[in-house]
Amino acid sequence: MPESSTFLAADGDGYERQMGRWSRRLARPFLDFVGTADGESVLDVGCGTGCLASALVEKCQPRHVSAIDFSPIYIEHARRNHPDPRVVFQVGDACALDFPDHTFDRVLSLLVLHFVPRVGQAIGEMRRVARPGAVVGAAVWDARGGFVANRLFFDTAAALDPRAGERRARNYTRPMTRPGELAQAWTAAGFSDVVEAPLGIRMVFDSFEDYWAPYVGKDGPGAEYVATLGDAERTALRDAVKAAYVDGEPDGVRSFAAIAWAVKGVA
Repeated sequence: MPESSTFLAADGDGYERQMGRWSRRLARPFLDFVGTADGESVLDVGCGTGCLASALVEKCQPRHVSAIDFSPIYIEHARRNHPDPRVVFQVGDACALDFPDHTFDRVLSLLVLHFVPRVGQAIGEMRRVARPGAVVGAAVWDARGGFVANRLFFDTAAALDPRAGERRARNYTRPMTRPGELAQAWTAAGFSDVVEAPLGIRMVFDSFEDYWAPYVGKDGPGAEYVATLGDAERTALRDAVKAAYVDGEPDGVRSFAAIAWAVKGVA
């Protein structure tokens, strides 16, 4: 049986540089989309370093938030940095949630399901632990059509290396990342009142070094690819990506659009 996550997770601070800072930005419009209410018991599936759980307790007054992630490293980072007693971080498997049926008033997942090979099983588990009438929602990047900063890296890499082209294809055909896929999955899982919508943020980088740093880290698909390169290949890739980033202007701040697909339905 395959692992329940294909995301390379190695360092909490590294994840913050790679994706956590953008998850935090996306959490706000996502919560506006799925809704919140005071006094609820909420499950955060695939919490990473705690961005969604933190945004939730800032936006409303939940009674309790259970936040689970497949990575013990991310859970430890979240515990250190989000001490709110209403939030309990624990290692968990999206495909086998360790909670009784009908436990939660709201079940949410942000930027996770496209890294879950058995995604139908994970969605079924989210429905199982939701109380009747609970909202269950998720969001994933529109990887092929709306993730500009990531495409800048992988499109450039693919022009230099056929192996990068294979990784790019795998990255942009992950489950749930294309228009309509989340809504179809939610309908197939038996949710009612299913709504899918695009959510947009801007990814703002201070400089090329700010943009490039996550790719020489240890977390995520980009860093996973860079780690396979020799010194000369890595330098050539860096130079080519920098040329694409600066794009004929002095190095400095760049702002890229990022679109996610979001879905919500009622259990």
